[in-house]
Amino acid sequence: MAALSRLTKLGALLLAAGLLYGMFARPDLPAPADKVRQEADPFAFVRSMEGTRPDGDIKQSADGDLVVDAELGHLFDYYLAGLGEKDLGAIRAEIERELDRRLKPGPAAQAKRLLASYLEYKRALVDVEQQMVATSDMAKLARARLEATQKLRARFFTPAESAGLFGFSDAYDLDALARVDISVDPKLTAEQRAEKLAALDKKLSPAMRAEREAPTRVLRTEESVQKMREQGASDDEVYRVRAAAFSPEGASRLAQLDREEADWKLRIAAYKTDRAALQPGAEAMLQQLRSKYFSEEEQRRLGAYE
Repeated sequence: MAALSRLTKLGALLLAAGLLYGMFARPDLPAPADKVRQEADPFAFVRSMEGTRPDGDIKQSADGDLVVDAELGHLFDYYLAGLGEKDLGAIRAEIERELDRRLKPGPAAQAKRLLASYLEYKRALVDVEQQMVATSDMAKLARARLEATQKLRARFFTPAESAGLFGFSDAYDLDALARVDISVDPKLTAEQRAEKLAALDKKLSPAMRAEREAPTRVLRTEESVQKMREQGASDDEVYRVRAAAFSPEGASRLAQLDREEADWKLRIAAYKTDRAALQPGAEAMLQQLRSKYFSEEEQRRLGAYE
């Protein structure tokens, strides 16, 4: 029961955090290539995409038109996650090449036009975030952000394009907000709260239900992986468990994260050992030591380890 309680609480936290993070946050920039200890996959667009295939099952209709749905946004976001390893111009060019590979000329041209709008929209989101009024009410802040982004989209997309690209994510976010409202409503008894949450569950589409259950599935799988490692499981055994739970690509991506985390811990340990040998006040040598082991971006994370 204790484990179930932890998973439930963490799942709720991830749900709320995912709502906020997915709309505005930018992922941590990966380390530059000269800090990489693993050999790069020559076929990967950027190192962090090793072992993966581009997201987004983009399609064209029988009439030869582009199908505008969430899959198109998934494709765009897959490559945009490489910011920091490649500049935006290179990423845009690679997305356009991918569109040309997958689509006929007509729908490919439509998709490229939407890509241009999508990039402008993403830039405008930064201004929206800066204009948000800070509040300790996270549900209120999330709702205001959602409303602001929906309003912003009208500048860049037609109603049909917005519905196709963002309809699913909007429905997911609205469901999350409804659950937060129910959870914090002081007028509800525990039984009433459970009934309202169950009513929301019944309204979920199969795709929405799978999306909501994904964070909990990740947590359960990684708890199993941790126990396996404690019992001496090999990397291949861990890979098979993850591949069965997610996909071969997902398992490869997690394995890459494992390697990066192990590499980070080794560098932290070596850095601390060398730092302990420095004379007090040797700031110049300390900075040289930091630059020896870490990229400029990584050095910003060192505060938590010093």
